[in-house]
Amino acid sequence: MGIEYESRSFNNLAEQAVGEVGAVLARTKAEAVDNMCAEILRAHSIACYGVGREGLMMKALTMRLMHLGLNAHIVGDMTTPPVATGDLLIASAGPGSFSTVLALLGVAREAGARTMVVTAQPGGQAPQKADVAIELPAQTMADDRGRQSSLLPMGSLYEAAQLIFFDLISIALREKTGQTSEQMRARHTNLE
Repeated sequence: MGIEYESRSFNNLAEQAVGEVGAVLARTKAEAVDNMCAEILRAHSIACYGVGREGLMMKALTMRLMHLGLNAHIVGDMTTPPVATGDLLIASAGPGSFSTVLALLGVAREAGARTMVVTAQPGGQAPQKADVAIELPAQTMADDRGRQSSLLPMGSLYEAAQLIFFDLISIALREKTGQTSEQMRARHTNLE
């Protein structure tokens, strides 16, 4: 019937959820990290996009890229510049496709920018249209019906894995650029 929740303690549930996120990251291919870092480092400007909770994870990635001193922006913010040749659009499409992601991929490609899709469904429309697809093998809303494979609801496993994966990407980028944690911290806003 599905996962039984009632008889478990909070600590048991937390241990299972954290284990599931760890398993996703353990199944993520090392070349995904190398490919993502290479695309980011060669980009002049980076525009990031996602919908819903995936959009929040993309904002977290953009913040870390800014902390690294990279020219990164969120699609839809009024200060986001246009993309052009030499730029990179990174979009999240966990279930494989969203109409807005498909439209933005088309706009970026027409402008000459490279495109990357982070997804759990590499065979989906969006990753198939992107220059680079980064797979995080996790349950999303594309495959959460019937018997769930994850304790976490709907696309939460994918989104939680994204947050950790993106911070690991920022560590890899920090090392590749020879920066320190203190240099990143110095770029954090003081308007809080």
